[in-house]
Amino acid sequence: MNHTQHEKLLSAHPVDDAVRAQIMDSLRALEHQHDVKVLFACESGSRGWGFASPDSDYDVRFIYVNRPAWYLSVDPHRDVIELPISGDLDINGWDLRKALQLLKRSNPTLLEWLRSPIVYMEDVDVMTRFRGLAETGFSSLRGYHHYVSMAKKNFREHLKGEVVRYKKYLYVLRPLLAARWIREGGGVPPMRFAELAQATVRDDALLDELNRLLEVKMRAGEAATSTRWPAIHAFIESELQMAQAHKVEHDPRPDTSGLDVFLFDVVTHVEEKKNERD
Repeated sequence: MNHTQHEKLLSAHPVDDAVRAQIMDSLRALEHQHDVKVLFACESGSRGWGFASPDSDYDVRFIYVNRPAWYLSVDPHRDVIELPISGDLDINGWDLRKALQLLKRSNPTLLEWLRSPIVYMEDVDVMTRFRGLAETGFSSLRGYHHYVSMAKKNFREHLKGEVVRYKKYLYVLRPLLAARWIREGGGVPPMRFAELAQATVRDDALLDELNRLLEVKMRAGEAATSTRWPAIHAFIESELQMAQAHKVEHDPRPDTSGLDVFLFDVVTHVEEKKNERD
């Protein structure tokens, strides 16, 4: 099969209009209730990865900024806002300072949020700077070990039996291919599974098999199972062995002094805009 037939693996990011409106209402309500400003909100789970099932939840994640006085307290305040899970909605977020602390450690979860194809709210100016800081401060060493560890854990816990859940294959494949992306010098891996697989898998037969898996996963329920997929299983075992044997060089220590400046700028900027409106 020639390469042009694989220009695009199956990928879908469905967001029901009514649910999107409900998400926006929830975000605006929490801004008012907690006296914060949401800077960014996105889809984090399987909808963002591009292989949601018909019954997949909406995993909404956001970054917010507090009023200046919040950052001047002697005792630290809670820096997470979590809404009770309601139906298919799972909404929670991190304060900007917490997000920057995690950015300093190249937290892969946060980096995935920043590359989500589904964005509900965004302060474009702020988040453009934020993404720039994320790229320049990325540690391939931390990222690589995170993804290899995740793949190893998910494989051990979910793929050892003769019957497996479709989504668990993807929960091992995604971090394995993210590790391969980093190993090949790609930097921060993309969030979309199709983009990740297309760039790292060069075996057309395996790409065909991945497409079949994606098709079934996106049509079946979250809990659907099948017997092992031999070709995919063999690839996972081989790739996992290779990933664990690879030694990633230590990164040069990134300059993170810009994070403090960014935090100050955003807190003061948001406060000034609020005062202008008031």
